[in-house]
Amino acid sequence: MAPVRPLLSPGSRRFVFGLSACAALAIAGARDASAQTPSPLGEWQYSAGVPLQKLYEPTMPTWQVSVGAAMTLQPRYAGSDRYRVMGGPNLDVRYRDLFFLSTGEGLGANVLRGPNWRVSLSVGYDLGRRSADDLGHLNGLENINAAPVMKLSADYVVSKDFPLVLRADVRRSIGGSNGWVGDFSAYMPMPGSNEHFFWFAGPTVSFADSRYMNSWFGVNQGASARSGLPVYSSRAGIKSVGAGVTMVWFVNKHWFVTMDGAIEQLVGRAARSPITQQSTNGVFDMSVNYRF
Repeated sequence: MAPVRPLLSPGSRRFVFGLSACAALAIAGARDASAQTPSPLGEWQYSAGVPLQKLYEPTMPTWQVSVGAAMTLQPRYAGSDRYRVMGGPNLDVRYRDLFFLSTGEGLGANVLRGPNWRVSLSVGYDLGRRSADDLGHLNGLENINAAPVMKLSADYVVSKDFPLVLRADVRRSIGGSNGWVGDFSAYMPMPGSNEHFFWFAGPTVSFADSRYMNSWFGVNQGASARSGLPVYSSRAGIKSVGAGVTMVWFVNKHWFVTMDGAIEQLVGRAARSPITQQSTNGVFDMSVNYRF
């Protein structure tokens, strides 16, 4: 008799198990999660809806401030088949349509802007990758140190009647991988959105230079000798494709809940790397916030 194959791969089973752990953490309360890169989340999901605000609220408030608690379930590193749950504070502060400080977008400014577009410069943080994230697989590989990340991004809304948001961004790690990575994405409000509940969905394509790709997915001769993994080199190109959903529910004037989910599929050299154990990764996060 043919052996029975499991419906889910080991990595998929860990993701489903992690969802239940994430729900439990939501009930217990969050402590120390923070938005970080890389993540299967699309870059657009860190600021979903912000470019649309000016179309529907021509008079922007001077200050917009919200604080909350968040948790996230995500892979331990790009291509991992192991997941972890993290909890912590959530913060979003915006001054007019000029400056922002947020857990997701980092610290930045809209250096150019119009009624339906903006160009932003910001600085965030990449927590990198350590061999301790998976000693059984990463032992012997060089750590990718945590480092600040500079980001240039641009958002364009097609129109108020057709609120499709087109976005492009490019990021450079100052330390860590010392590489360039960027995204092209698009998203829009989905049917059923209203003043109390709205949700967005859209795809993302990510690309990177050879330095970034080799830092995350390459194995040089020294690392190969230490880890037992075969020597492997990568090159510049498309790193991954993915899609995400972001939802916001306003409980009342001040309290609101957000949820994000995304799937990322590594492609090409990134997917074939001996470091990659699971080429398809998922992420889920949730936050409870208070808006002043």
